Amino acid sequence: MQLRRKLARAMGRAVTDFDMIADGDRILCAVSGGKDSYAMHALLVDLARRAPVRFSVIAVNIDQGHPGYPGHLLADYMAEGGHEFRMISEDTYSIVTEKIPENKTYCSLCSRLRRGILYRVARELGCSKIALGHHRDDAVTTLLLNLIFAGQLKSMPPKLISDDGDNVVIRPLIYCAEDELAAFAAEERFPLIPCDLCGSQDNLQRKAVSRLLAELDARHPGARQNMLAALGNVRPSHLLDTGLWKRLGLEVAREDGSASGAGGADAPAPDVLPVGNLLRNLA
Repeated sequence: MQLRRKLARAMGRAVTDFDMIADGDRILCAVSGGKDSYAMHALLVDLARRAPVRFSVIAVNIDQGHPGYPGHLLADYMAEGGHEFRMISEDTYSIVTEKIPENKTYCSLCSRLRRGILYRVARELGCSKIALGHHRDDAVTTLLLNLIFAGQLKSMPPKLISDDGDNVVIRPLIYCAEDELAAFAAEERFPLIPCDLCGSQDNLQRKAVSRLLAELDARHPGARQNMLAALGNVRPSHLLDTGLWKRLGLEVAREDGSASGAGGADAPAPDVLPVGNLLRNLA
């Protein structure tokens, strides 16, 4: 119960910080049968019962045609709990195996196809938000992947408008630690569905970065949490993005870490910006 409360508080902070849920929302909770999406669904259902705003949650699972997919485990769990649930059957597995060589990872294409189905289903079900189960460790891993392999300073947005412009995607678990979600899933005895049914090769870059993060956290406890904190503690004047400097009206950085703005040396200028403020400034 203590772990459930801790995760609920972390999710509540994320929902509040990024205005993820509004009164009257109908939220499509994407459930894969893994520990993270089970936990997200349970915590969202809890939140719907006690939140000051009224919203509803419908769990949606996509059976993508993987051989031996035990979708009944998830369906039975949802039925026993009396939860609103839809299982959508779409054979994307055949498309992926046709397009991707056997020794390559299917995850990227499979994810894009699944996301497109979720967007369509959200419209059909009248949902105003789509909740995905990415957590703190996913955000930090993505940050390092982009830094190391793409030369970009970006992670996962906690809230975004989809490419089709019709859907708002939220990540309520963005402040939650993966090990705590795993412990919660074990505590609740969720009937987990394996994620390796497709036979895809692992994403080697992501695996390497995950190992690096584990080593860093072992040597320097709290490293992952500090990296997440850094995503909400941005100093624009200490970055090399000229477009960002122009948009924020920055001219020169001071030695104390503050920045001089276009209004002159004494004019107030952004120094440390929480992610929410930064996103609003860049809009």
